Amino acid sequence: MKKIVFFVLLLIVFAALALFFYQFFWVKHEKGALQVTASPQSKVYLGGEYLGTTPLCRCPRSDSVDMQNAQEMLPVGEYTVRLVPESGSFPEFQEKIRIEKSVLTVVDRKFAQGASSEGVVISLTNIRNERENELTIVSLPDKADVYLDQALKGQTPLKLTNLTPSDHTLTLQKAGYKEKSVRIRVTNGYKLSAKGYLGIDPSFIAEATTASSSATPTPSISVAKVRILQTGTGFLRVRDDNSLAGKEITRVTPGEEYTLLSEEEGWFEIELTDGKNGWISAQYAEKVE
Repeated sequence: MKKIVFFVLLLIVFAALALFFYQFFWVKHEKGALQVTASPQSKVYLGGEYLGTTPLCRCPRSDSVDMQNAQEMLPVGEYTVRLVPESGSFPEFQEKIRIEKSVLTVVDRKFAQGASSEGVVISLTNIRNERENELTIVSLPDKADVYLDQALKGQTPLKLTNLTPSDHTLTLQKAGYKEKSVRIRVTNGYKLSAKGYLGIDPSFIAEATTASSSATPTPSISVAKVRILQTGTGFLRVRDDNSLAGKEITRVTPGEEYTLLSEEEGWFEIELTDGKNGWISAQYAEKVE
């Protein structure tokens, strides 16, 4: 009996050691690429660490055949990327991304005043079936028309599967917002995720303002908002993710109103007064016109 117990304990020790060596000597050395562009030129921070200014590419060296040998690349893992414009009075931008092994994650941002800023985040992740592919598209705001190579595919959020593996043009359109187009490459064995930030079209606002005095009704942009409800504590926590495990980044007060960016089950993503985004529990907030 003692021999059996000793043997089981020995197996547990070996398994723990194997996991340790895998995590710290193998996974730690897996790397992926990151490309960041912004206008105007911006400082780039990843996980709180300063990487440099845009345009920035932590990519494989041109003379490197094996992507894993590129010292410029970044360790695999989840990060928060933060862009701080070097000119203009624009609020900084931040987004949670994941660096995947041997693939490129792309972040692009065009800063502008108010809700006119736009951008896109593109990432790749492996899927089990190497003969299939996926394309998921989300947008802020949602319900944008999705065109792939000029063919309407539906509205965001949208998931497409088994597309022709090649280069495609992805376009997002929504009334009152600037059209967003980006070139993507669909590859078998991967899911490509595209998140588009649509900027308000100034010409649309000007047209709506000019025509407001006429008898004919003119469409206008309705920005969704949420009002913070009473919580019993006098404040509501704002988190960096849509879960209770998300890190608290600030607090808001009952009665205050914020622009609603997106929704997940039980959560609202809001734009804070400093331009940052955060998540609040939908239980303590209500939509307002």
